[in-house]
Amino acid sequence: MFCNQCEQTAKGIGCTTVGVCGKKEDVSVLQDLLTYAVQGLSIAAVEARKYNLVTNEINRFTCEATFACLTNVDFDPQRFQTWIKQAVAYRDELKASVAAAGGSIASADGSVTFVPATGLAGLEAQGAELNFIENLDENEDLRSLKQIALYGARGLAAYVDHAAILGREDDAVYTFIHQLLADLSRKDLGVDELVAGALKCGEVNIRAMQLLDEANTTAYGHPVPTPVPLGAKAGKAILISGHDLKDLHLLLEQTKGTGINIYTHGEMLPCHGYPELKKYEHFHGHYGTAWQNQQKEMDAFPGAILFTTNCIQKPRDSYIDNVFTTGLVGWPGVAHIGADKDFTPVIERALALPGFAADEDKGEVLTGFARNTVMSVADKVIEGVKAGAIKHFFLVGGCDGAKPGRNYYTDFVEQAPADTIILTLACGKFRFFDKKIGDIGGIPRLLDVGQCNDAYSAIQIAAALAEAFDCGLNDLPLSLILSWYEQKACVILLSLFSLGIKDIRLGPSLPAFVTPNVLNVLVENFAIKPIAATAQEDLQTILA
Repeated sequence: MFCNQCEQTAKGIGCTTVGVCGKKEDVSVLQDLLTYAVQGLSIAAVEARKYNLVTNEINRFTCEATFACLTNVDFDPQRFQTWIKQAVAYRDELKASVAAAGGSIASADGSVTFVPATGLAGLEAQGAELNFIENLDENEDLRSLKQIALYGARGLAAYVDHAAILGREDDAVYTFIHQLLADLSRKDLGVDELVAGALKCGEVNIRAMQLLDEANTTAYGHPVPTPVPLGAKAGKAILISGHDLKDLHLLLEQTKGTGINIYTHGEMLPCHGYPELKKYEHFHGHYGTAWQNQQKEMDAFPGAILFTTNCIQKPRDSYIDNVFTTGLVGWPGVAHIGADKDFTPVIERALALPGFAADEDKGEVLTGFARNTVMSVADKVIEGVKAGAIKHFFLVGGCDGAKPGRNYYTDFVEQAPADTIILTLACGKFRFFDKKIGDIGGIPRLLDVGQCNDAYSAIQIAAALAEAFDCGLNDLPLSLILSWYEQKACVILLSLFSLGIKDIRLGPSLPAFVTPNVLNVLVENFAIKPIAATAQEDLQTILA
């Protein structure tokens, strides 16, 4: 195996025997083989669109299969076997339909004629022989650019899938995904074309995040500032982690009157700010802090645990019997809730477990500072800037992880001057989300914008401020201090590049799949840079 798609990859180069995330070689090579099969499907889909032959079923499948290859989503070989065979079946269906319409598939790429083995062992052998990453391109810089685009596509597919679950779709987005995946099979594309494709991926991702924002706010209202308890309430408990608001809503509905309290974990924290979710009396609070503590926290949780999307390493055996998954998430030995979304097994397990014996008061945090909330006090923010009370804005957010070096982000927030405001989003905030750093004129200095996809809200806030000050985005007193772990962070970074945003600081380390030459291109065009050795050093440079 060879996998270098996450920030924690072994030795900063790549995982070759087992993933730092816990992924084993069988799953790694099956992910490669699925990506290859979806490339063949995408090549057929590009031609089939000329005849209006691509169904929504194929669009949705393409995104689900691409999303499934993102770090920490699915570790179940059996599910990859199913997806690989389905990708080939859809490909052949499109090829036949194109031929019947008088067209043909011109590509000679092997993915167009790939025949999957009948069993898992055969598929694993095919995946290993494929050597997918190495064979993306012989030229390491072109291979690097293709990896950037591929990992961006995986993050994009995740957001598209989240939005589609709530009924928001755009065929233009599906069209782009098929075209991008098909293009990555070509060996005749140069640096300029691949850079353009990666930036286009970021641009399309803004549309995908907009769709998801519309889906969430239409269904559940615009988030409002909401205090969220961090302690526990005596009684039975279910903890829900991930990103999917619909799963949370269905769980809240199905647990009404059961005596079970629902706790969020990870990126579910911002859900407490949505009016249609916060109205449930048994929606109690948030449980859990930074990523490196998650396994211990799961061990200690006295109830059932539901994972809705990627958010944690493979569960430990010590609590695996209490874990359930839904959607694309899967691990061998973990019970999976099907498409009917009947959470009865989760509820029954929660009722059988002891729950919390007594109330625990661990304070509270504020969430719900999405764009509507921040824009509603924009006049106070603008006045604060003009009066000199607010000197600078920092967006400190992104992914969390266990590898050393992420304390930098806690230090940054704690050391940021009292006349600065910090916006945060995604799970990176759990390094500092409970810090009490005060306010400026009644505006909290630490504003939780939401989940990683709520980067859309952050972009809208920045755009509104730029308009108010009659300046460009890069002229604002705003600095982006980002942490990354997996492919959702990659596509958000591409989105920021597509907007022309410069001087982004990224850490804890730069992606292993970015070669020195490609990094030079990013530095020259976007002034991207690694975080400094200490937060104080970066603060001094930025505020000088």
